Amino acid sequence: MTNTWKQWDFAGAGLQTVNLELTKRLRKRPLAYGLWVLFPLGLHAFYLRERGLGLLYLAGSTVFGASAALAPWPYATGLGAIMAVAALVDAATLERRLTAYNKALRVALLLSPKATPPPGYRGRYTDGDRDISEYLAIKDQEQAGHSLKTQPSLDKKRGKSFQEQEAALREYAEHQKRAKNPRS
Repeated sequence: MTNTWKQWDFAGAGLQTVNLELTKRLRKRPLAYGLWVLFPLGLHAFYLRERGLGLLYLAGSTVFGASAALAPWPYATGLGAIMAVAALVDAATLERRLTAYNKALRVALLLSPKATPPPGYRGRYTDGDRDISEYLAIKDQEQAGHSLKTQPSLDKKRGKSFQEQEAALREYAEHQKRAKNPRS
C-alpha cells in the first residue's frame, strides 16, 4: 500500500487530521540512530529537539579537534576518551529520549484544540438507566449466543447438519456405484 494518504487534506478537525499531523512530526528511530553515527556533530540531538545537548556535543568535538591539532597528545587523548564515554552514554539513552519525545508530541497533539470529536458525539454510551439484573436475565435466556425465543423457528427451517450431509453423499455415491455395476 502506498503512503499517498498522508498527503490528503482532510480539512477541519478530527482524529484523522491529528493523526496525519502526528505521522508527519513523529521522530523516526532509524533516522535518529543514523544521525547518531555522526555523534560529534550532535545532529541526533538537534533531531530530537535537544538544542542544548546538540550544541554541547558540537562544542566538545570542536575543542577536541583543536586540542588534537594544537595541544600535546595526552590532553587530546583525555578529551577523546571523554567524548567516547559521552557517545556510549548517549547511545544507551537515545531510545528512551526518542520515546519520550514522541510520547510528549502525541499528548500535545491529542490534547490540542484541533483534536475535537466529530459533530454530534456525546461520549461513551452507558446503560445508566438499566439494571444489571435485567441484563443478566436476558443473557440467561440465551444459549450459545442465540436467543431461546428464536430457537424453535430455526429448527423448522434449518438445513441438514454436516453429518447428515455426509451420510446423504455416501448413500448417493453407493447408489451411483450400484447403477453403473448392477452385478455387485
